[in-house]
Amino acid sequence: MTFFVAVAAVILVLSAIAFHRVAFGETIYDRLLASGAIGTNFIVLLAVIGFIFDRPDMFVDLAISYALLNFIGAVAAGKYLERHGSDEAQEQHS
Repeated sequence: MTFFVAVAAVILVLSAIAFHRVAFGETIYDRLLASGAIGTNFIVLLAVIGFIFDRPDMFVDLAISYALLNFIGAVAAGKYLERHGSDEAQEQHS
């Protein structure tokens, strides 16, 4: 059990590093990738929490649902940036 707690702590530290990239990223694409990394870390964290509480079946179902939401959000953000572009990308081409 302490192994899973240590793994959860490492995942939280990695998420904090990615959150710093979301807050202070240079471009919108850096921020988008960091938010996807946070989502992926949270999915793994849900699975680890399932093992900590000896209920992996329930937490894996939640992780799969969150993975679907994370994927839909990434596709929606990508489509928006494809159609409208970002201000930073338009400034670079000018």
